[in-house]
Amino acid sequence: MKFQIRKNSTGMALIMVMIAIAVFSFMAGLLWMSMKVETQLARNAENEQQLLWLGRSGVEYARWILSQHPPAEPYDSLMQIWAGGPGGPSETNSALAGISLDHFKIGDGTVSLKIVDLERFANINTAPPALLQQALTVMGVDADNISVVSDSIQDWRSPAGSPRVAGAESDYYQSLTPPYNAKNAPIDDISELLFVKGVTPEMYDPKTYGGSASNSPAPQHPKLGFGIAPGQTPDYPFGLKDVFTAVSSGKINVNTADVNVLQLIPGMDANAAAAVIQQRAGPDGADGTEDDTPFRNASEALKFAGPAAAQAANLVTVGSSTWRVNITAQIGDAKREFTAILYRGGADIQVVGFYWK
Repeated sequence: MKFQIRKNSTGMALIMVMIAIAVFSFMAGLLWMSMKVETQLARNAENEQQLLWLGRSGVEYARWILSQHPPAEPYDSLMQIWAGGPGGPSETNSALAGISLDHFKIGDGTVSLKIVDLERFANINTAPPALLQQALTVMGVDADNISVVSDSIQDWRSPAGSPRVAGAESDYYQSLTPPYNAKNAPIDDISELLFVKGVTPEMYDPKTYGGSASNSPAPQHPKLGFGIAPGQTPDYPFGLKDVFTAVSSGKINVNTADVNVLQLIPGMDANAAAAVIQQRAGPDGADGTEDDTPFRNASEALKFAGPAAAQAANLVTVGSSTWRVNITAQIGDAKREFTAILYRGGADIQVVGFYWK
């Protein structure tokens, strides 16, 4: 007896058709996804270019604001419009009246500015040894470490040579893991201090790396410098990054410096620094308000320095010439952060740096 196996050609064809449909559907899905990704990439590229131009427009906006400095106000203070204040006496009727630093409309997007003068900090590249040591003392750094950090900062920013007594040159840094060389040139960014012998992360930025640093305007009194217990985290009220900058004229603006920076001025202790702020803040005791009474010349502030006023004269100013501008550019949901460094020489506002992450 013979058996015959019938081939179901109809069933096989149906299976092949279903497989083909599935394959084509999958390929169509991939094509759709690819087109969607390409479209999004093109849109992102367009947004990036637009955000870049918005960021540059924000720089020009900041330049214009700073160029409108009223001649009747021979100082820079926290009550002025560039600093986010209500405006000085001469600004309320000027071209700056009513402008906004937040969400300023430009084309299809907006820019927001935060302008900070760098003369509110001490310059790490020009700070003399006494000022470096004063900063470390006010911070409460152990007495044994003050010379190490101070000498090492001076060695790092100076041309190569024999290290200072407690400092370090490249032979010390080459012994570390990983090894590197001393810069032996001016510091470009304050974060370079993290590479300097003796500078710990907590000492550089206690807000990020521990400690109890706060934004309180209360004056910080120096500690006794007896050291800390083994395993105890240093408790610095502020860090090196809070009082130093790598770019500025080298003078400290007594109208914008905080209480910790003011204590770096010779003759200024915690009480004198607090008195300077009370004087400039006016009756309400708050900086950046309508009743502020900024110092019109350095001698008005130096009277609080006592006998050391003459020694501090070359370190103090009431005006600023260097600014850091943080710019937030936004188009819809797309956002980008930019930073510019501006320098004012007379009526001309120059861009000396522009970058983004």
